[in-house]
Amino acid sequence: MESRVQEPVKVWGLLAEFGDAAELIGAAEKVRDAGFTRWDSFSPFAVHGLDTAMGIRKTVLPKLVLAGGSLGCLTGFLLQWWTNAFDYPFLISGKPLFGWPAAVPIAFELTILFAAFAALFGMLGLNGLPRLHHPLFSSERFRRVTNDRFFIAIEADDPKYDAAETRALLESLGAAAVEEVRD
Repeated sequence: MESRVQEPVKVWGLLAEFGDAAELIGAAEKVRDAGFTRWDSFSPFAVHGLDTAMGIRKTVLPKLVLAGGSLGCLTGFLLQWWTNAFDYPFLISGKPLFGWPAAVPIAFELTILFAAFAALFGMLGLNGLPRLHHPLFSSERFRRVTNDRFFIAIEADDPKYDAAETRALLESLGAAAVEEVRD
């Protein structure tokens, strides 16, 4: 008979539950000030001021969209110049081989198309999506996040993470419960 070796259970992090939005904001400020970088907060509705409390920086997505739109515009003009003036020049009545006013509609359409693709794929990439399963989904307590509970989750991959010290910090912030989440 073959014996199976069990793989060690990997700890994903700690999950702390709070009763209301004010407690969540106060706890988020303390976690931010403690120097944690790999953590997040969860609430059943948008909480004004939570982004500031967490220290979230502005996103780079607008710059990605601008770059995508610029690339689309340049592609539209270059494509039309290449086909009309270089690859297949067609001289009619002494008109120029390439006229930029006639190229504007196609360049505009490609600007919008490339900007939309940059927005979609940039958002997916920056959010780490698609992710079909998250370790927090296995927590029974976390299921209440869509109803009436507020949570902070600190990942074990965080450089400042120490199981005992992080648990003590979360409990000192007034968490109703702190549980270990396994991967």
